[in-house]
Amino acid sequence: MENLEALTFALVALFSFMLWRVLYSCWVLPIRAYRKLAINGFNGPPPSFPLGNTIEMKKTMTTESSSSSSSLTVSNDIHSRAFPYFAQWQKSYGKVFMYWLGTEPFLYIADPEFLKKISSGVMGKSWGKPTVFKKDRKPMFGDGLVMVEGDDWAMAGMMMETTTSMLDRWTKLINSGNPEIDIEREIISTAGEIIAKTSFGMDFENGRTVFKKLRAMQETLFKYNRYVGVPFSKYLCLGHNLEAKRLGKEIDALLLSIIVDRKKSMAQNGCSKDGKNLLDVLLEDNHVERQKARKLSTSELVDECKTFFFGGHETTALAITWSLLMLAEHPMWQHELREEIKQVIGDGDIDATMVAGLKKMGWVMSEVLRLYPTAPNVQRQARGDIRVDEDTVVPDGTNIWIDVVSMHHDQEFWGEDVNEFKPESFKDDVHGGCKHKMGYLPFGFGGRMCVGRNLSALEYKIVLSLILTKFSFSLSPNYTHLPSIMLSLRPRQGLPLIMKPL
Repeated sequence: MENLEALTFALVALFSFMLWRVLYSCWVLPIRAYRKLAINGFNGPPPSFPLGNTIEMKKTMTTESSSSSSSLTVSNDIHSRAFPYFAQWQKSYGKVFMYWLGTEPFLYIADPEFLKKISSGVMGKSWGKPTVFKKDRKPMFGDGLVMVEGDDWAMAGMMMETTTSMLDRWTKLINSGNPEIDIEREIISTAGEIIAKTSFGMDFENGRTVFKKLRAMQETLFKYNRYVGVPFSKYLCLGHNLEAKRLGKEIDALLLSIIVDRKKSMAQNGCSKDGKNLLDVLLEDNHVERQKARKLSTSELVDECKTFFFGGHETTALAITWSLLMLAEHPMWQHELREEIKQVIGDGDIDATMVAGLKKMGWVMSEVLRLYPTAPNVQRQARGDIRVDEDTVVPDGTNIWIDVVSMHHDQEFWGEDVNEFKPESFKDDVHGGCKHKMGYLPFGFGGRMCVGRNLSALEYKIVLSLILTKFSFSLSPNYTHLPSIMLSLRPRQGLPLIMKPL
């Protein structure tokens, strides 16, 4: 009898402790965070425990999707389509407010001046990725945060070879009577092949396998209704979470086998000084003894490769995709860019060393990244209190959501023609004439700017030059303009164009 009473007491104590831990993490800590933000003057749409503002966000998104499902007109005014709930809340709470994902409070920012104040003097280590997103996206990125950029890559030749193969395939399709091509699918696939070859030395089959599995994981994580930030949300969408984990493990296993094979090759043949790719750089840095430097574990190497593979192919591919949409809508700029290619490179094969001279193409890229930023938002988490002014402090641990789409389409900073396609705005101004320098963030900002932006510009110019010298194109009547968020900003139903060989 005494043993039964002791067991009962132990079970009750354990249950009470677990209940307290749940209440503390899901109720007490969020209330503390809410009060800290409220004391500093931040307000926003009222949350409902334990879902926060998630239901309202989903309803607003559903309403917007149904109202624009038959949109055939290409409008660059995309903020209310990409983030309809933020566009709606801005009208009530301004450009800085507080909202909730489950029990996680977020500080929403679409004000360049406020962003300047909180980022002024903040070192890179004072910013971090929100823990809730790191956990949610772990199957896709693991803990990979640093993207390394090699100095000695000979990538241009592989970029041109892979792109030429894609264009030859297009020519065959056109000659067989199929001039309509889904450009988004083609460009994404080709960019994945380029990054697989140039950054990891993968063969075609391995690269295609990683690409397909990453794409499937992306759809699993971002296409379906989930409840990020809601307590025990992984059990609410158990099927999708298990599928994402399965795909993540399969990608990890494939990348691990490639890393192991490359390590063996380096151990036998040493570190090559020529033609190093990203994987070579990562392994070489791990191989060389460095004072005060911690070597990456094998799992960390896998995570870095996974992060770079996704970021390295998706962002550039989508920049090219949206550029082709804008050029299809503005054929005058197709002509302008072809003339520039002739003047800078000539009529022969494209010389990668000369693409930097394609200034107008650079303007087009900058303008497309303004209208259709491939990274539509930036997330941060404060690592320490951040003083905004004498009366306002962003508390330590605050999740921060920076709405890049909103700032890139803000009439206050860009003028009344903010939604028009105007590449010439970047002719003499790297900020495109924006009245506030923090209002244009195509590659992030501060110490955590995208390190691959130079490589991205190289690939962008090579691929777009090859397309423009071989084809003219126009928008297919089957295209439906539905920019949507699936981590990146994508055309939800692809981008069918009518291609015509030159």
